[in-house]
Parts: sequence; structure tokens; C-alpha cells
Amino acid sequence: MKQQHARIVISFFMTVGLPLGLTATAFAATSGDTSQIENFIRSLIKVVAGLAGLVATFFFVVGGFSYITSSGNPEHLDRAKRTIMFSGLGLAITIGAFVISNIVTSLATNAFGS
Repeated sequence: MKQQHARIVISFFMTVGLPLGLTATAFAATSGDTSQIENFIRSLIKVVAGLAGLVATFFFVVGGFSYITSSGNPEHLDRAKRTIMFSGLGLAITIGAFVISNIVTSLATNAFGS
């Protein structure tokens, strides 16, 4: 019985202990690659903000065209006004998000270094 218990303990240490002792040490990555990630995120934010600006401009044009061609119909006039209002709201949110992301990025760069 003692031999079987000793074999179990030895086999346990062989299966668990050897892989832990024979593996190479893993070190943390250097901080030199964070500038690439930062540049990628900045360019991604610029592209998304630019596309959102184009979409808002498109809806401004659609709303204005709808407003002009409504011919005094109150339903079409109200729909055109809402389109213009919501495209302006979306553009304001996009500009605000762009400004806030730039502020957060500059604060993080100052705090953590680049």
C-alpha cells in the first residue's frame, strides 16, 4: 500500500513538477510597440469620424432637398425638419467624441509616456 502511495506521489510530481521546472521564463513585452497601437487607434478614430461626417452631410442634403420639395405638406415638412435636426445631432455627437478621444489620448500619453 505504501509503495502504491509513493508511486502516485512520484508520478504526480513528475507530471506537474517537471513541466513547470523545464519551461522557459516568459518576460513581458517592451513598451516600444505601444506607439504603433496608439497610431492605429488614432487613424481609426479619424477614419470613423470622417465617415460619420460624410453620412451627416448626406443626411443634411437629403433633409434640405426634402424640405424644399415638400410643397407645403406638413407631414413632409416635419419629416425634413427631423432629418436635419437628427443629422445635426449626430454630427455634434461625432465631433464631441472626436474631441474627447483626442483629449483622452493626449492625457494618457502625458501620464504614461509614449
